Amino acid sequence: MAASLDHVREVAERVAGSSGLEVVEVELQGGGKARLLRIFIDKPGGVTHEDCAAFSREVGTILDVEDAVPGGHYTLEVSSPGLDRRLHKAADYERFQGSLVRLSTFQPVNGNRHFEGRLTKFEGGKLTLDLDQAKSRKRAKEQGAGTVELELSNVEKANLVPEL
Repeated sequence: MAASLDHVREVAERVAGSSGLEVVEVELQGGGKARLLRIFIDKPGGVTHEDCAAFSREVGTILDVEDAVPGGHYTLEVSSPGLDRRLHKAADYERFQGSLVRLSTFQPVNGNRHFEGRLTKFEGGKLTLDLDQAKSRKRAKEQGAGTVELELSNVEKANLVPEL
C-alpha cells in the first residue's frame, strides 16, 4: 500500500507543480468500495474552491490513466489543509514562524509532552516556542511559562492554532 501511495503522491506533486500548488498531505483511508483518497493542497495566500476543483479534475484523470490507485473504486477528495493545518516537514516550521502552534512530543521535555505557544524560531532542526503566548489558559497553566526549545525529531504531531 505504501508503494502505491508514493506513486499517488508523485502524480499529485507533478500536477501541483504545474499549477503553482504544494501537496501538503496524501491519505488513503478505508477499504473496498469505501476507499477515500484525500489530497491536501496549498499555495501562498491559500487555495480557492476553483484551485481544488481544477486540481481534482486533472489529478483524478492522471491517477485513473496511470492506474495509480490499484483496486478500482475510490473517492477522491481535494481540500485545503485548513486553518489548523498539520506541520509535517522542516519547511512548514520555517514558513509558519511567528504563528501559534500546538504540538506533542515523543519524549517529555521539562516533564511535559504537550505544548502550545508561538513558534518564534526554527533553526538547525530545533524550534523555539514562546509558551507565554498560549491561547488555551488550561494549556498555559499545565506547561508553564517562558520559552522551550524542542528538537524537530522529537515532535510527534504539530498543528497551527487558528487566530481569529
